[in-house]
Amino acid sequence: MCGIIGYIGPKDVVPVLIDGLRRLEYRGYDSAGVAVVRNGSVALRRSAGKLANLEEVIHADPLAGDYGVGHTRWATHGRPTEENAHPHRDCTGKIVVVHNGIIENYLDLKHELQQQGHTFVTETDTEIVAHLVERETKADGLENAVRRALKLMRGLFALVLVSADDPEKIVAVRNGPPIVAGLGDHEFFVASDVPAILSHTRDVVFLGDEEMAVVTRTGILFTDFSGRPLQKATQRVLWDPIMAEKAGYKHFMLKEIFEQPTAARETILGRVSQDSGKVFLEEMKLGDTELRGFERATILACGTSWHAGLVGKFLIEQLARLPVEVDYGSEYRYRGPIVTPKTLAVVITQSGETADTLAALRTTKQGGARSISICNVVGSMATRETDGTIYTHAGPEIGVASTKAFTSQLVALYLLALRLGQVRGTLSLEASKPHVDALLLLPHLLEETLKTAPEVEEIAARFHARTDFLYLGRGINYPIALEGALKLKEISYIHAEGYPAGEMKHGPIALIDEQMPVVTLAPQDHVFEKMIGNMQEAKARGGSIVALATRGDHKLWSILDRARDFVIDLPPAPELLTPLIMVLPLQLLAYDIAVRRGCDVDQPRNLAKSVTVE
Repeated sequence: MCGIIGYIGPKDVVPVLIDGLRRLEYRGYDSAGVAVVRNGSVALRRSAGKLANLEEVIHADPLAGDYGVGHTRWATHGRPTEENAHPHRDCTGKIVVVHNGIIENYLDLKHELQQQGHTFVTETDTEIVAHLVERETKADGLENAVRRALKLMRGLFALVLVSADDPEKIVAVRNGPPIVAGLGDHEFFVASDVPAILSHTRDVVFLGDEEMAVVTRTGILFTDFSGRPLQKATQRVLWDPIMAEKAGYKHFMLKEIFEQPTAARETILGRVSQDSGKVFLEEMKLGDTELRGFERATILACGTSWHAGLVGKFLIEQLARLPVEVDYGSEYRYRGPIVTPKTLAVVITQSGETADTLAALRTTKQGGARSISICNVVGSMATRETDGTIYTHAGPEIGVASTKAFTSQLVALYLLALRLGQVRGTLSLEASKPHVDALLLLPHLLEETLKTAPEVEEIAARFHARTDFLYLGRGINYPIALEGALKLKEISYIHAEGYPAGEMKHGPIALIDEQMPVVTLAPQDHVFEKMIGNMQEAKARGGSIVALATRGDHKLWSILDRARDFVIDLPPAPELLTPLIMVLPLQLLAYDIAVRRGCDVDQPRNLAKSVTVE
């Protein structure tokens, strides 16, 4: 999704804008630009491609201003060219706008404005916003012109505007995609995500839908779209700014893979009692009577979070004996789902701003369901719209391909399953103690697992040139096979498929030949013998096996070939924790292969960190 930054304060504005855009690069983009205001005029610089190209443009043609806005664009309407890059201007050149989202009726508005004499120079839907505001401008301030323009636009969008004719003012609008305001020391910010401003302030305000922030040098006024003042709570972001830096790692993704023991520890911390076995999730804000009354749960998520939800289904059904459906947020509301007040909706979203997941949540609320979110970002839209939240406390995740957010979601789902089981009477406190002990041991197990990194590098060296991979898992680990395949696709651009291993003979086995690596998840669990059979079938058709197995299990080598196959020995763990152990080598494998193939690991092509428009 597009990156937005706005600044007004005592600092030199251009370096603040460029730094903010650099911290938003993880969101994915194809062009960038900045606009600044000084002495009643607007200066603008833009470039296609990466931020380095924009910096070269600014170096060749410097600019300075008193305040301004910046943008990294993810193309939706119009090609990724300098002309289509944001910011965009009106006919006078004095009003500029940056935009994340889609104006659905932009063609109708464009034709209307053209008939009124407005001239357009780009292919984008964003440009109509500047012209609409130009037309609606009167003597009552930029914010009121924007309010009048908003009444004419349909879609989901975040907008930030400045006007040289209304100096010392930035107007920010949210109607779908996120906008956060930052309150610093005699300086103020607006941005599309917290990392853009974290090096300047930790005090932020998250705008809700149909809300506006009017930023001046003296403060920020929050209103709704009609102009009614709003009292907004300031939130203190606890992330250390250093957490958003690479800290010596080559890529953010690698850093975040190795942060998973810490992220798991933070998600568990303070939520379990080793003495009693009790789980504490007060932030869910659902009482024991309500939790006992649910007849089923519906987990809603997209992408990697959906895979976490599949693992959550195993955990909740086994520990709490509550039936669980897992739905794609992007599909849920289109199938006329059955929702009742006896339904618990669980939405999983790292950012809390995933448009499809939020829309699915709203569908469940219309049916009377109660809801909780599993989320990493305090104050995000999902946390505000659900009845309660289980925060994952993973810290900022910059790499587009999710790693530590995923494992933290699994930990949160395990805690939820334990809590539901205890309240519903399917899991006594005494029976909970082994699970609590296992969770407290988890960070150590993850640290042990990460020691396999050199072995994984050897496997990547062998197979990085292959064009197809097959990932197989059974039981609670089949979602991890899906996740491993997704990671490889996302960052290395290799075709990969994940399957429940029992489905191999129902189609995928036809693909296996001497060029097909088959990654198998084979911990010592109740379906281990079944996985042995699957590996033998793959071997019989020429496939090379990469087996993730429990340390000390020597049976695999009786069926594998040391010249063609690999076994990664992982620390023994209780069965319900094996997804957390198994996924780490798969993340490392995707990373190492992508690096060897020369791919942009942190910002893979065509992908954005959070999908905030449908």
